[in-house]
Parts: sequence; C-alpha cells; structure tokens
Amino acid sequence: MKAFQQNLTRLEGADTQVLGVSMDSPFANFAFAQQNGIKFPLLGDSGGTVTRAYGLASTEDVEGVPMQVARRATFLIDKSGKVLEEQVDDEALDPTKTVLACERPKMKH
Repeated sequence: MKAFQQNLTRLEGADTQVLGVSMDSPFANFAFAQQNGIKFPLLGDSGGTVTRAYGLASTEDVEGVPMQVARRATFLIDKSGKVLEEQVDDEALDPTKTVLACERPKMKH
C-alpha cells in the first residue's frame, strides 16, 4: 500500500480512486494508515465477503490454527464495474502496471 501512496498523485491525476481493502478491523486499518502515511481510504472486509467474491481467500496455518487470510491483489476496475487489470500475490506489490494502465489515453475518457 505504501507504493500506491507514493503514486497517489499520478493515479488521482488519471481520474482514479484508490481504495485499500483489508480483512483487518477498522481500528487496525486506521493504525496501519497512520503508521504508514496512507491517505487513501482503507475499507474493512472483516467477514471476508469481498475477499471470497474476488477469489482471494486463503487458509494458512498460524501456530497450528487454520486462519482465513486474504491474498494480496490489485484490481483496476472501470466506472461500470468491469475489471480491466489484475495483479495477484507478488505482482500486486508493484503498482507500476496499474499506474501505467490508468494513464493510458483510453482510460481517461
């Protein structure tokens, strides 16, 4: 999310709204945003509904306890709700592909 914050001016300049979605509580999201200088909205998906809908739910063993977690992902969704770009897992760490897609002339219309 820090990399998206660093590119926020470019993204907003391309008429793009950046949102973060996390399975963490609103309190954890607020603390994360404060600690990391995140200025875009962080939305809570504590029940995992959105995470499951996008196929990002994963179960990991944490000290012998299975826990549902969300895989890291980036989606570029147009104003009609169509997914235009998607990066999952390690690809989602670098926002370059998404930033460049937002700056393409056809995206600005």
